[in-house]
Amino acid sequence: MTLSSRQALALAALAGVVHTASFAPLNAYWLQPLAVAALVLLLRTATPGQAFVRGWAFGSAWLASGLWWLYISMHDFGGLPAPLAAAAVGLLALALSLYLAAAMAAWARWRSGRPMADAAGLAGLWLLAELARAQFLTGFPWIASGYAHADGLLAALAPWGGVYAMGALATLLAALLVLGRGASANACRLLAMGLLAGLMALPQHFTEPAGELTVSLLQPAVPQDLKFDPERLGANMQALQQQLHAASGALVVTPESVLPIPRDLLDEGYWAGLTAPFRQGDRAALIGTFVGNERDGFVNAMVGVQPGASPDYEYGKRHLLPFGEYIPPGFRWFVDLMRIPLGDQASGHHGASFAVAGQRVRPLICYEDLFGEDFADAVVGPQAATLLVNASNLAWFGRWMVQDQHLQFSRLRALEFQRPLVRATNTGATAVIDHRGVVTQRLPAWQEGTLDATVQGRRGDTPYARWLAAWGLWPLWGLAAALLVTMRMGALLAGRRRVAP
Repeated sequence: MTLSSRQALALAALAGVVHTASFAPLNAYWLQPLAVAALVLLLRTATPGQAFVRGWAFGSAWLASGLWWLYISMHDFGGLPAPLAAAAVGLLALALSLYLAAAMAAWARWRSGRPMADAAGLAGLWLLAELARAQFLTGFPWIASGYAHADGLLAALAPWGGVYAMGALATLLAALLVLGRGASANACRLLAMGLLAGLMALPQHFTEPAGELTVSLLQPAVPQDLKFDPERLGANMQALQQQLHAASGALVVTPESVLPIPRDLLDEGYWAGLTAPFRQGDRAALIGTFVGNERDGFVNAMVGVQPGASPDYEYGKRHLLPFGEYIPPGFRWFVDLMRIPLGDQASGHHGASFAVAGQRVRPLICYEDLFGEDFADAVVGPQAATLLVNASNLAWFGRWMVQDQHLQFSRLRALEFQRPLVRATNTGATAVIDHRGVVTQRLPAWQEGTLDATVQGRRGDTPYARWLAAWGLWPLWGLAAALLVTMRMGALLAGRRRVAP
C-alpha cells in the first residue's frame, strides 16, 4: 500500500509515541526496536527530504511525549502562561530532534540497497544523533533509546558499551528485522540471532563485594509550591531536623537543596543543631544545600558532615540544567519570565569521594547521573568509589512519569559500572539499586518517610568504566564512523555490480 506524505508523517509521529512507551513507567522495552523498525519501513524508499521530515516527526513525538512534564515546572511553578509553556516544550522537542532528522536524511541519501550494510549505517547514524544530543550545547540525553533496555537481553551490553551502544545495537537489530527480502532476509535474521548469541556469551561479572554500609535515605515530601513559602519555611526546616536526627544509618542522605536557604545565610545555631549528631559518634550525613555567595554565585551542593572532619566535605554540582540552573546566552529574557529561585547558579567542583565507614561514596546531584562520562574516573582505580549516591528534587515536574524515568536512568548507571546506587529525593523515587541494576527497596512517592537499607559496596572496574574514564565517549564516535564506512562500502559495491558488463 502506498502512503501519502501526510499518512507517512502521522505514522512516523505515532511510532515516536510508541517509542516513548518503551521507557518507564510502562517498561515495555520490546516496543523500542519495534518502533524503530516502523520508522525504517517508512524510510526505506523515502527521499532524503522525506526522511528528514519523517525522522523529525518521529523524534519530536518521542521527545514531546517523554518530556511533557517540563510544562509543569514552567507553568505551575515558573508562572509561564500555559500557551507559552506548551510552546516551549514543543520547540525543545523539535530542536533536539533535528539531530535524528539529519541522521535519517543522511541514511536515505547514502543507503545502497544492501540490507546488512544499510542496517550498519542506520545504527551508526542513530548513534551519531544520540551522541550529538548528549554532548552538544551541554547535552540533554533524557530518554536516550538505550535506557529502554535496562531490562531485557540488551542489558548485557551495559558494562561493555554503555547506554548509547545499547541504543545503536537495538537500531541495528530493528533494521535487520525489516530491511532484508528473500534470501537476504534470512541472512539478516541469522546475523541478528548471532549478535544476540554473542552478546549473551559476554562475561558479566567485573566487580566484587567491598563491605556493607547502612544508609538512611530521607524523603521529606515537601510540595514545591511550599518549599520557598516564607510562612512554611520555619516548620519545614524543623521537620527536616527531626527527620535527620531520627535516622539511624551510618550514612544519612537528604535530597538536593533540602535547605532552601544557602548554608552561609542560615542561622548559625540552626546549622550547628542540624549537624550536631554527626559531629560525634559514628554516623555521617550528606545534606543538600547551596554554598557560595551572591558575588561568586551559589552552588547546588551536598555537604558531608562526619566526626573529626574539618572543614566539611563539599560536592558541588557541575553539570547544570539549562534554563533551570543556568541561563544559556541570549535566553535571560525567557528565564526572567519564570519565577524560579536561584535559577542562575554557579558551577561546582567534584573533588574526591566521601569516605564513610570503609566505603567511598560518590555523590551525584539530580540529572548528573545521566552523564556517566563525567564521573567515570571516580569508579576506576584503587581509590574508586564503592557506592554512588543521587540526591534529587523532582517535585518541580509533577507526579507522573518523570520519577520512574529518572529511576530507570539510575539503574543503567548501576549496570554500566556495577556499583550500587542509592537515591534520596524530595518526593520520589527514593530507592536502593544494587550493582545489577535491580531496585531492591523503594519508598512510595509523595509520602514523607525514611528508607533504611544495608547496601553492599563494590570494587572493580567494568570494561565500559575503564575506556570511558580513559577516552570519554570518543570510542563511540569512532564506532559510528566505522558503521558509516561499512554502509558506504556497501554502496560502492552495489554501484560496481550495476555497471559491470
